Amino acid sequence: MLTHRYDDALCLAARLHRSQCRKVTAIPYLSHLLSVSALVIEYGGDEDQAIAGLLHDAVEDAGGHATGEAIRAQFGDRVADMVYACSDSDGDAKAPWKQRKDAYIAAIPGKGDALLVTCADKVHNVTTILEDLHTVGPDVFDRFTAGKAGTLWYYQSLSTALTAAFPGALSDRLSRIVDNLTDAAR
Repeated sequence: MLTHRYDDALCLAARLHRSQCRKVTAIPYLSHLLSVSALVIEYGGDEDQAIAGLLHDAVEDAGGHATGEAIRAQFGDRVADMVYACSDSDGDAKAPWKQRKDAYIAAIPGKGDALLVTCADKVHNVTTILEDLHTVGPDVFDRFTAGKAGTLWYYQSLSTALTAAFPGALSDRLSRIVDNLTDAAR
């Protein structure tokens, strides 16, 4: 069962990301965080993992290290460690895109409890890209720093790494969606 801690995390996620939208859309960013947390719950995650699902982008997109440490103070080391594990930067000085993505992929085997959150995040991301590809067309890839080739490489690489490090129904789902995206992008 979820407790008041989840309620508190939901309120914090809403406050931190209130003014943000999904890439080049009017969709509130909170929808992504709710979806990730829901996937975590649906695939057997505990309350800490569900909270990390709500807050997984807070360090990267809503305050950097200071936000991460506020999460640690309010929700504990395990939640904060998962949030940091889901981040490819501290939100301040970001390394170049390819360097960040290579490092993120290389770190997947060591993500521990954050693997479920990471996989849920990627499932939701790639699902929305696939849906937008069907709706918007190939211009959807213009939203991404690395364009079509880089975006497909990234999700294919993530799928391979997550399937190896976190085998099961959720990584299988990710693999199927990435395959569908790759086929649809041709």
